[in-house]
This record gives sequence, structure tokens and C-alpha cells, in this order.
Amino acid sequence: MASPLPLLCRCAALSMAGLLVAGCAGLTAPGAPGAATPDLSAASAPDAPLGRRLDALLPAQVLILGEQHDAAEHHALERETVAALAARQRLAAVALEMADSGRSTAALPPTATEAQARAALAWSDRAWPWADYGPVVMAAVRAGVPVLGANLPRARMKDAMADVSLDAQLPPPAWQAQVAAVRDGHCGLLPESQLQPMTRIQVARDREMARTVAQAAQAAAPGRVVLLVTGAGHADPALGVAQHLPTDLKVRTVRMAAGGGTADRQRFDALWATPALPPKDYCAALRKPAAAGARP
Repeated sequence: MASPLPLLCRCAALSMAGLLVAGCAGLTAPGAPGAATPDLSAASAPDAPLGRRLDALLPAQVLILGEQHDAAEHHALERETVAALAARQRLAAVALEMADSGRSTAALPPTATEAQARAALAWSDRAWPWADYGPVVMAAVRAGVPVLGANLPRARMKDAMADVSLDAQLPPPAWQAQVAAVRDGHCGLLPESQLQPMTRIQVARDREMARTVAQAAQAAAPGRVVLLVTGAGHADPALGVAQHLPTDLKVRTVRMAAGGGTADRQRFDALWATPALPPKDYCAALRKPAAAGARP
């Protein structure tokens, strides 16, 4: 069976009472009404070299790359983006969904080892394989660019689930879209009573990433950009991190899409298409425990 959720999170080792936080699936949602639409055609040109694509997106203070977590081509593009921006001395910092906020490689020298970088970020290889993200991290470290953990620490998730103020952090249509993403991300297996608390976690994660990115952008030298690497759902400008960034920051969003994803072209500033991945049933692993638990 082909997966209805091509962007389901890897589960990120985020377990709450046996329920997994998802929400990295891309959604169809309208962009901000009345917003001017710049000509960014070169940023998505499939045959354009990466440097030209970046030229079309800059200058910006924040650049958000939305990935499909299991697409190797996306990790390669992230590493190449870090290297290209650093070579131009345009990169202020790299922020990652894959490490907790408060963690940083800023104190490490460019000669630091991978083990030192992993320790500085308190890296969880079980949640996020270092083989996928290590090259991205080390490209920044070698260039003398700090890598910042940006995600909400797990210790704060229980409080987020009960924080009713998070329900008002998005416009109602966007909130409902996030609820739908959580439902779909759990393959329809999440009890209705858990949908709102788990959606609060998603919003809290977006807010925490936005806080980390905004602080780095506001401290950056003029002309330099903070790069955020995250899942495509968090990168969605109508629902995710960008919704929680200060409005005076210039933000660009890129959707990296395995197999195309033309529906996202209108929402993101650029779409970077990569080869399609083999069909995969992302829900199979979640259905098996649920079916086992239902047996008499």
C-alpha cells in the first residue's frame, strides 16, 4: 500500500503515553492574503545550479528548508546549502529541528571532531541518524558557523500539552489544519481526546524553533542569514515556524519535495524537486501495535 503520508515524521523518539508526535506532513493551506508575490521563479528552476537558486532567495534574514526526513537528496541539499552560504560569508547560524534548544556548537573550534559536535548538541542518533545530519552539522562547524538546537525539549512537552494559550497562537483555519495534520500523522489511530494536546505540542515546537531562529537572526551581522533545517510541515509558511517569527524579519521558505509536490509551489517561496522515493506504507509500524492491543 502506498503511503498517504509521504512526509510522516520519523517519530523523533517523542513518546507521550505511548502516542507519537508527528505533524511533519505537508498540508494544503492558503498563503497570507494580499501579500506581494516577488518573482522567485529562478529559486525553483529545476536545472538551475544551487548558487543561482540561493541568489533568487537572498537577501533574507531567515531561510527555512523543509525536508522529507527520509530523503537522502534533501540532506545532501542541506549540506550543499550550508557550504555555499558559508563560502560566501553569508551564513550566520544553522538551526536544527533535530536538536533541542539551548544546545549549540558555538564554543567548538572549526577543528572539532564529530564526537565533540554530537556531544555539544546532545545528539540522539535513535531519533535522527547522525549519518543523515552529521555532514550538515560538520559543514557548518568546519566553516566556523554555530549550529543551534532549536526544537522544544522533551521535558517541556507535558506542560505544552496542557497549555491552553497555545490554542490561540494560530488563526482558526490554520489551527484546524494542524489538528488534521496530527490526526493524519498518527494514521487515524490517535484518540480524539489527544488531538488537541498533541496539536499544542506541534505549535509549541514551532514557537520554540521560531524563538531560537529569531534570536540568532537579530544577533547576526547585516547581510547574513540564519538557516533552519526542519520538516516540511514546520516549514509551511501558513502553519509552521514562520507564523511565530517577528513580522519585521525577512523570511524565505523552501519546500524540498521528493517526486515534485507542485501543490506546494504556491505556498512556499521556492520548491526544490528531487527524485521520487519508492512507495512506502509509513503507517504500517503504527498499525501493528494497535492491532495487537485490540486482540482479546
